[in-house]
Amino acid sequence: MANQEAFLEYIRNGYTFKGEHFKLGCAMLNGEVVTGADVLLPLKTLNRHGLIAGATGTGKTKTLQVIAEGLSDASVPVLLMDIKGDLSGIAAAGTSNAKIEERYAKIGGAWAPAAYPSELLSLSHEKGARLRATVSEFGPVLLSKILELNNTQAGLVAMIFKYCDDQQLPLLDLKDFKKVLQYVSDEGKKELEKDYGKISTTSTGTILRKVIELEQQGATVFFGEKSFEVEDLMHIADDGRGKISIVRVADIQDRPKLFSTFMLSLLAELYATLPEEGDLDKPKLVMFIDEAHLIFQEASDALLQQIETIIKLIRSKGVGIFFCTQNPMDVPPSVLGQLGLKVQHALRAFTANDRKAIKQTAENYPLSDFYKTDELLTQIGIGEALVTCLSEKGTPTPLAATMLVSPHSRMDVLTDTEIDQLVAGSKLVKKYNQEIDSESAYEMLTAKLAEAAEKSKEEEPEKKGRQKEEKGLLESIVTSSAARQAGRTAASIITRSLLGALGLGGRSSKKKGTSWF
Repeated sequence: MANQEAFLEYIRNGYTFKGEHFKLGCAMLNGEVVTGADVLLPLKTLNRHGLIAGATGTGKTKTLQVIAEGLSDASVPVLLMDIKGDLSGIAAAGTSNAKIEERYAKIGGAWAPAAYPSELLSLSHEKGARLRATVSEFGPVLLSKILELNNTQAGLVAMIFKYCDDQQLPLLDLKDFKKVLQYVSDEGKKELEKDYGKISTTSTGTILRKVIELEQQGATVFFGEKSFEVEDLMHIADDGRGKISIVRVADIQDRPKLFSTFMLSLLAELYATLPEEGDLDKPKLVMFIDEAHLIFQEASDALLQQIETIIKLIRSKGVGIFFCTQNPMDVPPSVLGQLGLKVQHALRAFTANDRKAIKQTAENYPLSDFYKTDELLTQIGIGEALVTCLSEKGTPTPLAATMLVSPHSRMDVLTDTEIDQLVAGSKLVKKYNQEIDSESAYEMLTAKLAEAAEKSKEEEPEKKGRQKEEKGLLESIVTSSAARQAGRTAASIITRSLLGALGLGGRSSKKKGTSWF
């Protein structure tokens, strides 16, 4: 009993906050919930990013749902990257059952169903508001990174963007960029080399192949108008709760190039658009990336570098990024070290490598006199997790084995009818889902080439007449005796030059001092 009282005081001292907070669960000791040992999350430090990890089936996605609900209730907008397609249920109220009642009898408090204000977004033709960006907005640096170009090729891309800016040729979609690439490697090559430097057709060919590869992964639907404005991710609903935006990307999880393109664009746009905020009482936006191991396994070096940079810098803009993955080791160490909140569900120890990974994972958590962390990682049940976060002072809170609260929204997906109703009432769908095909680089260059071809066609008869006159004059000159003599002389000179270059200039006559020629 004394040990339990010491534990209760330990948890209360570590998880008592002055600012806004919400309840994540209740701490356990020796497998039993300790009444009153509430584990709270302070909103002030949730822009310091976080990790939700654990083996398949241990409750990671439901924990993500719980934290997203808590943020929404606190008027913080949330962005969910729904890679598995199982997060849409947050828009519908949940239903109680015996397990929820039993859980709340242990952890205290009351459970009530709640549907959360939600917006469905899509990168493809899934139902929801379309997310797009123009090639011009994406910029030469990010485009070069996603295409994995070398420095020479990236320099050529920058030159193309400069040329299009100077000539007022809008680069809206990949069709525009491909057209400019083809133009600068053929008809427009001399024009560009005059003002911008030499152009390698080998480089333009390589870039074109990379663009086609990106198109094959579905990027055509991402580039174009109307560009998505990041301010539309930060809406507050009429009831004061933060809007939860769900990006439905289940159909592109096997197309890493497209997902990388979107992630680079979104992170860069958020960082460039939002002002510096310093330490806020609560975040302006929190982004959750479910099944993040899929990103890190398939991501290009450019995406990894970009994520590392953004993680380090974007918290000062009031934005938090949370990764949900199966094993903490899936996350690069440089990113893992930046994550303030850690929610670790159970891990499975089937092999020697699994046991090694569990020991490494345990070392990432604060030491505790109440737990053997490496053993506990394989023993905690579904809906339970080891938790540590950052206090309002920025120091790690005590490690707490926690029985988590249940989501108030549906722990399942929306039906097709419910999705249709949600999309039908969306202002963003009306704003972004119109097909716009403005005049851009493709149309302008096509018209320019057509005009040049027409002009060339008009000049062709005159050109042929000149060529005929020149041919007649040339024939009369060539057939003259003077021309034949000049030809023989020229042939002798050329022959001497060639033989001399080869060291075969003939023997010299000592008497006459002349060569054979």
